Amino acid sequence: MRLLVVNWQDRENRQAGGAEIHLHEIFGRLAQRGHEVTLLCSGWPGCPSTARLDGMSVHRVGTRYTYPFLAAGAFRRLRPSHSWDLIIEDINKVPLFTPRWSDIPVVGVVPHLFGGTAFQEVPMPVAAAVWAAERPIPWVYRGIPFEVISESTADDLVQRGIPRDSIRVIYCGIDSESYTPAPEQRSATPLFSYLGRLKRYKRVDLILQAFARIDRPAARLEIAGAGDYRANLERLAGSLDLGDRVRFLGRISEDEKVSLLRRSWALAFTSPKEGWGITNLEAAASGTPVVASDSPGIRESVRHGETGFLVPHGDVGALALAMRKIADDVHLVQRMGQAGRVFAQSFTWERSADETEAHLRSTLAKRA
Repeated sequence: MRLLVVNWQDRENRQAGGAEIHLHEIFGRLAQRGHEVTLLCSGWPGCPSTARLDGMSVHRVGTRYTYPFLAAGAFRRLRPSHSWDLIIEDINKVPLFTPRWSDIPVVGVVPHLFGGTAFQEVPMPVAAAVWAAERPIPWVYRGIPFEVISESTADDLVQRGIPRDSIRVIYCGIDSESYTPAPEQRSATPLFSYLGRLKRYKRVDLILQAFARIDRPAARLEIAGAGDYRANLERLAGSLDLGDRVRFLGRISEDEKVSLLRRSWALAFTSPKEGWGITNLEAAASGTPVVASDSPGIRESVRHGETGFLVPHGDVGALALAMRKIADDVHLVQRMGQAGRVFAQSFTWERSADETEAHLRSTLAKRA
């Protein structure tokens, strides 16, 4: 198959996150299987305009801010030298409405849509623009097959008017060879961690507030990640008088990430909505329980009472109680960690690539 993948970023972009991991793990495998994969994405100041990544031909245009205005034009310039069978649009920010670009059939890949959560992160005018941009999806993408990464995202699309029989749920995978347990590295005292962007909508403030309530002086919290909300979180930690019991690690390497997950007693994750919550599975593969909000997407990557605890989103008292249970019982940490490892191993990127390949071939066959 000859595939054009349209996504805002590639994995070399410093702003890359879960959507880019998902893209490269799946479509990099398809490229290695002999399919022709072209990626059209945004760039950053000083970046090369083209690259070869994971067997994919990468074309970068504009920046993350100008990309939605330049992508269609870049497509028109590239099209004469390509004969694509399918366009795969990864709709993980503002939709680009690729069905309007040409007569090439489109498949929509949706990690999750922002909906009302946009108002928790950005100023009202920007949030309103994001919310409004998602409204035409049922009409612009009418008759388009979708691939989503969770039942929660499928439900969201159905509520927006997309027929359920046009949506295929294909779960993400996890690198169970890189993320492995190392019990000897577990911290001697309770250690909680957060991994991810430091953005307001991620609600890391709930983790800090709950941690302040557990009343376990030996417990510590380490927060890894970068973002424009870090200063606010540092001020909150100071106001809660947490002192050196909380550390902000900033952006960390993959090796440091594995180390943090292995030595943690639990990962905390309190976003109000995610596509799936791949960090939860990385923790589980590392033999570490998860304490998380019972939110769309997240609830599918944690088995309550088995691989961790799910609590009502925004309920700081319930979150603190779950964290206290972890801090008070290292044997519980071990049991949940072992169950998490088994759970995580059932998700592989090879299976995700197999199912995506079959879905795309089916789409082409129906089109023919």
